[in-house]
Amino acid sequence: KQYLQNKGYEILHSNWRTGHKEVDIIAKMGNEIVFVEVKACQSSTYRSPIEAVDVKKQKRLIEAAELFLEASTLEYELRFDVIGIVFYKEKYEIEHIVAAFSGF
Repeated sequence: KQYLQNKGYEILHSNWRTGHKEVDIIAKMGNEIVFVEVKACQSSTYRSPIEAVDVKKQKRLIEAAELFLEASTLEYELRFDVIGIVFYKEKYEIEHIVAAFSGF
């Protein structure tokens, strides 16, 4: 969350759930509502965060976003981002993929 806040995002929800669907972070940036999936791994098992968010996961995120919007009065453009955090022994790297996939 802190990473996004430092970039100017307004965090609306963390770990938002409905039924079996969850969105890690829902944020606002300008005129967009951004649904963010966060993936973390150790350097020894690294793969790109977009690889970890397969079509099945994308579909669940899109469905969760639709449910969030049905229950909300917010009217903004939508975006789906993926953030990957790779942990090394004494540091970490963040990879932020803006508009990683489209849902509508």
